[in-house]
This record gives sequence, structure tokens and C-alpha cells, in this order.
Amino acid sequence: MPLSRKEGGKRNTGGETFLEDRIYWLGWQFLMPGSGKRLWTLVEYFGSPRAAWEASARELARAPGIGAEGPDNLAQRRANLDLDNLVVELEASGISFTCHNEPGYPEKLLSIYDPPPVIFVRGRLEARDSLAVAMVGSRKPSPYGQLVAERLAKDLAAVEVTVISGMARGIDTVAHKGALAANGRTLAVMGSGLDVVYPRENKRLMEQIIANGAVISEFPPGSPPEAWHFPARNRIISGLALATVVVEAGERSGALITADFALEQGRDVMAVPGNIVNPLSRGPHRLIKQGAKLVEDADDILDELGLKKLFRPNQMGDGGSVKMSADEEALYQLLELDPVSLDELIVKSGLTSQKVMTALMYLEIKGFVRQMPGKSYTRTGRNLF
Repeated sequence: MPLSRKEGGKRNTGGETFLEDRIYWLGWQFLMPGSGKRLWTLVEYFGSPRAAWEASARELARAPGIGAEGPDNLAQRRANLDLDNLVVELEASGISFTCHNEPGYPEKLLSIYDPPPVIFVRGRLEARDSLAVAMVGSRKPSPYGQLVAERLAKDLAAVEVTVISGMARGIDTVAHKGALAANGRTLAVMGSGLDVVYPRENKRLMEQIIANGAVISEFPPGSPPEAWHFPARNRIISGLALATVVVEAGERSGALITADFALEQGRDVMAVPGNIVNPLSRGPHRLIKQGAKLVEDADDILDELGLKKLFRPNQMGDGGSVKMSADEEALYQLLELDPVSLDELIVKSGLTSQKVMTALMYLEIKGFVRQMPGKSYTRTGRNLF
């Protein structure tokens, strides 16, 4: 179990200890990326990321989670890493980072079995990204697969569902482009450092995603797209989403690995049926036989997730205005045209942080609230009536 939950499941948002832990968590993420469970185990053994950082090679040798790297190798790499310069170098590269115990870390990702203690981000994560669907599939899709993926992504983005994928060739690329074509948000989870464009032909696409969402990775800058990185990143793709939709996939496709992670994480798995003589239909058809929701259009996805109820007629007030829940109304009354911080909203509303984040997400979807830089929120000026 991640240390953050053992400490009470609360996110620490200030204090000297938190700031110290933050830089040490960052250091460990540089040293052991893609090793969520091992890293949680190591830090839990020593009690804090700083204590683990200051442990000798002999002490590291007695700790679980070191693995094949060996304590001497790990201690040497640690000694060569200048913590004071890490943040400066990240800022110079236009890359931010968020620790697991900070408000900006995605709630859904924190709930999986082995979340990365730190994620690197280019662009901006927003509260509304918790309303997200992952779309994955073959790197060499058929024209049919491309058409369906583009249409699904466009239709989901049009109703303000964030589309998540891995920016790989094929279905991933089509899904991102479909969301962007609808002026929607999309997130790409990378299997490399965020200063490494992979595949290279997606450089322009990566820039567009950063401008309209975010690219995310648990791998520090400079990390190449090694083969073992991609199964690790797949758990993050599924972990960020309410559901994973498989469009086309062979029987040994990485998309099926993502679907397996989604099932382990308790998320919905859906699949698009295809031509029975196309080998790329075997993966989705197997999932459907095993109980995955058959998807023909975006309505099927929204219906399975219960999202079609969001703007049903009984949620509309007189004159077609959108109704608010009690939590949404309470938060809306605390907001002004000038930004109000997330922490202030939590304190003044008396609601839990999760309820506040959920209510703000729906207020954003309904067009009443806009998230501003620095985790603050403002009214949009839209009329209630």
C-alpha cells in the first residue's frame, strides 16, 4: 500500500517536511522510474524518502525493493544526482512535476495498486480530466479502425470527456487527433521522458496536446522509449480513465495489456467489434466474449458509464437552465470573478477535498467555472437562468 495512505490518506500541502519529502521523492523517481511498487516498498521500509536517500549502501542491501540493480549501483547513481539542480533543470525544459500527496496529482491514478510517486507533466492537468476515457488499439489499424477511433474521440470530446491515449502510431494518434478536432481535451501518457518525442513524426501532435491538455510520464527527462517502459505506462493510461475502449488489436497487442490493467483497477473495459476475417478484430472480439461492453458509438460509452444522465431533461430548470447539486451550489456561491484557491474553497465549504474536486469538475462541464493557474477557480460569468 502506498505510504501516503498509510499516513492517513491525506495530502500534505505545506510545511518544511513536505518540501523536503517532495525533492527526495523527485530524486527517487529519477533513479527508479517505472518501479512504483518497488519504490513504495523501499520508502516504507525506511519511513520516508529522505531517510531512504540518506541510507548507506549496506543499509540499502537489507531493504526490500532494490531488485537486480544492486545497492552499490543504486548508491553510486544516487551520489551522482544533484537534487538542488533537478527542479531548475525541469523548469528550463518546460516540465513540471507533481507528487502523489499534492492536490494536482490525479485522484484516479492515486487509487491504483502501484501509482508512480511522482509524475512529470507538460501542459496542464485539470479537475475535469477525471471525466476521461482511454482509447487504445493497433499501431497499424485498418481504415475502418481509424474512422471509428476518430469518430468516437470527436464525439466524446464534444461532450467534454477527456480522451486519453499513449501517442503511439495508429489508434493512439487518431484518438488524440479526433479529440483535438473537436476542440476537446486530450492527455498522452508517454513511455519516455517528456523531452523525447516518440514517434518522431508526432512532434507537431505533441505540441498540440500540450496546448490542449497535457503529456504525462513517470520517466524523467532524457529517458529513451525502451520496450519495457510501455507496459509500465499502460497501467497509467487505464488508471487515469473511467474506462478503456479497445478499437482494433491483435491477440498479443499492447492494447490488451492496457485492458487487463483496467480490469485489475476496477475500471470498465469496452471494445469495438470489427470484421471477423480481420486479425485485428480478434482482440476486441475476445474482450466482448469475456463481457466487455460492445461499442458502436460514443452514446454506448456514455450510457455504460452513466454519463448520459448528466444533462437529462429533469436536470434542467425553468427556461432550460442547468440545475446544480447542493455541493455545486455551495461552491458556486463561494466563487467570484477573481480566482479563489482550491484550499480556500475546501476550508470555506466544509466539504471533503474529494467532494470539492468532483463538484468543481461538474461545474466546469456545465460551463459555470473555469480553472486558473495555481489551482484556483473563477466564475465564467455564465448566467444561471
